[in-house]
Amino acid sequence: MTQPFELPPFYLPHPARLNPHVEQARAHSAAWAREMGMLEGSGVWERADLDAHDYGLLCACTHPDCDGPALSLVTDWYVWVFFFDDHFLEKFKRTRDRRGGRAHLDRLPLFMPADPAAPVPAPENPVEAGLADLWARTVPAMSADWRRRFALATENLLNESLWELSNIDEGRIANPVEYIEMRRKVGGAPWSAGLVEYATAEVPAAVAGTRPLRVLMETFSDAVHLRNDLFSYQREVEDEGELSNGVLVLETFFGCTTQEAADTVNDVLTSRLHQFEHTALTEVPALALDKGLAPDQVAAVTAYAKGLQDWQSGGHEWHLRSSRYMNGGARRTGPWAGGAGTSAADVRGLLAASGAGRLRAHTHVPYRKVGPSLIPDIRMPFPLELSPHLDGARGDLAAWCHRTGILAEGVWDEDKLAAYDLALCSAGIDPDATPEALCLSARWLAWGTYGDDYYPLVYGHRRDLAAARLTTARLSDCMPVAGEPVPAPANAMERGLADLWARTTAAMTTEARTTLKSAVNAMTESWLWELANQAQHRVPDPVDYLEMRRRTFGSDLTLSLCRMGHGPAVPPEVYRSGPVRSLENAAVDFACLLNDVFSYQKEIEYEGEIHNAILVVQNFFGCDYPRALGVVHDLMSRRLDQFEHVVDHELPVLYEDLALAGPARAVMDGYVADLRNWMAGILNWHRAVDRYKAEWLAGRVHGFLPDRSPARPVLA
Repeated sequence: MTQPFELPPFYLPHPARLNPHVEQARAHSAAWAREMGMLEGSGVWERADLDAHDYGLLCACTHPDCDGPALSLVTDWYVWVFFFDDHFLEKFKRTRDRRGGRAHLDRLPLFMPADPAAPVPAPENPVEAGLADLWARTVPAMSADWRRRFALATENLLNESLWELSNIDEGRIANPVEYIEMRRKVGGAPWSAGLVEYATAEVPAAVAGTRPLRVLMETFSDAVHLRNDLFSYQREVEDEGELSNGVLVLETFFGCTTQEAADTVNDVLTSRLHQFEHTALTEVPALALDKGLAPDQVAAVTAYAKGLQDWQSGGHEWHLRSSRYMNGGARRTGPWAGGAGTSAADVRGLLAASGAGRLRAHTHVPYRKVGPSLIPDIRMPFPLELSPHLDGARGDLAAWCHRTGILAEGVWDEDKLAAYDLALCSAGIDPDATPEALCLSARWLAWGTYGDDYYPLVYGHRRDLAAARLTTARLSDCMPVAGEPVPAPANAMERGLADLWARTTAAMTTEARTTLKSAVNAMTESWLWELANQAQHRVPDPVDYLEMRRRTFGSDLTLSLCRMGHGPAVPPEVYRSGPVRSLENAAVDFACLLNDVFSYQKEIEYEGEIHNAILVVQNFFGCDYPRALGVVHDLMSRRLDQFEHVVDHELPVLYEDLALAGPARAVMDGYVADLRNWMAGILNWHRAVDRYKAEWLAGRVHGFLPDRSPARPVLA
């Protein structure tokens, strides 16, 4: 069969290696699969299928250094997960049996108890039998923290199969951001990362949830999945009618040829591998120092990172050899083609495939004249409502900014505050608020916007990351959860946050305060990520940018404040569900990209900023401003479409799946209305205020204000 596109040259700087226990793993996995009922008589696989797929080779390539028993166990896990995927395809995807698929998935977590000694149900099919056996054999060697993380990754992998099934039913192809997020769950690479820990070293619990370790896992996941999409396009899209494939997603989004889409997928894959290397070499060592990791803990993290790296090269080699995939014309990477490591020595090909993009990321020229910002026609299907208490909130905000000192540190003055009119934003996003609640909302917006301006101006130009980290830590201390002592405020940001915290959390439970504090910390810590990129003069990777943009924009804080008062009517699992997270992320991404469109001139021309989606797209594609703006505008529109799709199609199914009662559904309807108001209010604010307008920008000083004392970082 003719291939639909030519496989592109892949960036693989490390050669694949083969575990010497490969034959042992092959023999063991075949016997195990037959014992579990996965072969003859299963209606899914015959022995010939298992031999052709060669999961023993996959695991021997991706885990080259573990011993024989560990390799056999890991191989059994992969046999199980691929059998689950093919079993779900035959039993539920091809028949469009969503109800049966839901019932099948609901039983599987029962076979992964947190307590290994807890009883499990009697298995009713090979998937359940395999999972019960594997869980019992694996978890005794791992900590409770690993068991929790791996069980969650497994549940995500299983449950998001319903998302794929729903998209097939609707004939719907995801947008690029949605696809990357959902592919991580349904594609299983976070799950694979858990098995890398089993085969190498378990990540210390103290750092398992930090940004550097999260980015290592996510970049690993994205690269694994995008590589798989290139090799599996022919089987999935042309044979199975699958819609969850990155090549098809970009082909649809850009309206381009299949070859062009495949080449772009490979460019994203390369960028994610560059991000992996950047994180491993810069952020992970800094994390080890910051957390004071012991030598054995540093060694564990290093072994884990190397294990993820080995998986990339080994997974590629397996794709070249497995009958499961389209692999004609692909370049080999491992020790079986022309001698060990020959492809890794192809420096010319390596640089040709990746050098230009990496170079562009560090050669952006700041302060170029680009304005005025081009504003496209932005669709907004939700009506704007404004609070009748707007004027009162404006007066209150000005007085509050004077009291806290926000207007006295050389960053803002009265003219800037008036030009930003943050009370107008609050009046649009919360039109039904009481006068007191509206004033509090405007103060939170002012504090967050001030901090966003303050960090790059005070710390960015000085490259003073140490002082910025100290400031961030002190801000966290201004938010006591259970009566902890609070440091005496030393500047406007601390005074403002201490006041906001006391007013907002007075009636909150400890759990609610913890959630809100985590949201504020996520925002302030993301500003450190921006400063690090600024110090390295590095335009971010597109995926990393979009995900961190939610944090720099304060979306976790916004969503926490939106949920205040929802109470116990809405179970926590609703907020943790895929559809609700998808709803929230779509709304937040629309607002973040909207801000980048309006702020382009302000940030690029006047502030020398590198954190703007349009610039990120320009850098990634090597294109001009209008072309990059078109891509960002299209993505905004698709994210808004997705918000509406989730409301109309996914939330009703979620409510039915979780048997959500009437009061909880009413609360969620109100939450959807809040998010609609939020998007409409933010768009109205951007259109109305002077903050982003060329005429106002041209008349302003964009460094420290000449009539104010320069702000000083807190050093003690």
